[in-house]
Amino acid sequence: MTSGQLPRSARIYVAGHRGLVGSAVWRHLRAQGFTDLVGASSADLDLRDERGVDAFFAVHQPEVVILAAARVGGILANASRPAEFLGDNLRIQVNVLEAAHRAEVRRLLFLGSSCIYPKFAPQPIPERALLTGILEPTNDAYAIAKIAGILHVQAIRRQHGRAWISAMPTNLYGPGDSFDLAQSHVLPAMIRKFADAKAGGGPVTLWGTGSPRREFLHVDDLASACLFLLEHYDGDEHVNVGTGTDVSIAGLAELVADVVGYDGPVTWDATKPDGTPRKLLDVSKLAELGWRARIGLRDGLRSTYEWFLEQQGAVRGLA
Repeated sequence: MTSGQLPRSARIYVAGHRGLVGSAVWRHLRAQGFTDLVGASSADLDLRDERGVDAFFAVHQPEVVILAAARVGGILANASRPAEFLGDNLRIQVNVLEAAHRAEVRRLLFLGSSCIYPKFAPQPIPERALLTGILEPTNDAYAIAKIAGILHVQAIRRQHGRAWISAMPTNLYGPGDSFDLAQSHVLPAMIRKFADAKAGGGPVTLWGTGSPRREFLHVDDLASACLFLLEHYDGDEHVNVGTGTDVSIAGLAELVADVVGYDGPVTWDATKPDGTPRKLLDVSKLAELGWRARIGLRDGLRSTYEWFLEQQGAVRGLA
């Protein structure tokens, strides 16, 4: 099984199928007619356990693997627990990739993160910028783990001829995100802060200066890109997945406030880190293959906020 339309009867293992990315991939595959999806919660399968992962592959024998499982978090989580972000992600990746190889999985997609690129990479960032400069120190441990995953996939391709690929999505958001302020990324954190301030009267304090620029991709668009790449790409180099447009963090705050309906004061805490000055992916490679993002930022924010309101009692981090 190489690139080309996947049989809708193919057994596909979505590692991390209950997370933000994995759940979106699962929804999309179901919507596209796939009938044999396999997943396991972290309570049922600890991907850091090599023997457990091997046993899972022996029992289920997937034909396709989408590796979306990872320890993830925002600046605060990454900066305060770098050993966990490095160690846990390395163990997850090595265990799944090695088990997939032993099980002779022919088609695999490894999902990384745009933080793999140097802090001062050229903008927009092309795939070839990997390993050309120093990383952003607030999330370098996570980035190193994801870089190791890319190289592991490439090594297995070269040594064993597996049709495995890697994709690097930009900043993601959408239904299933974490709104826990100690764990979340910038966009869900803003939604949570503005929603709380709207209910309680404000004000809102945001990290940094608001000057950095970021690109945001709805997770449903990423799920579409994952299937597209599995069916249309079989190359050694990883592929960027994004929208090709970015916005300042201050501009994002204005947009979130408008969507939420908050019109109170906003202050910026410049003692907190900004992170990388700009991070916009060059998505020309994926565009040339024939895929582009479809969900605009305002529409995506509106639907994400609606999901947040609907799930408010059950979302992680909300009591």
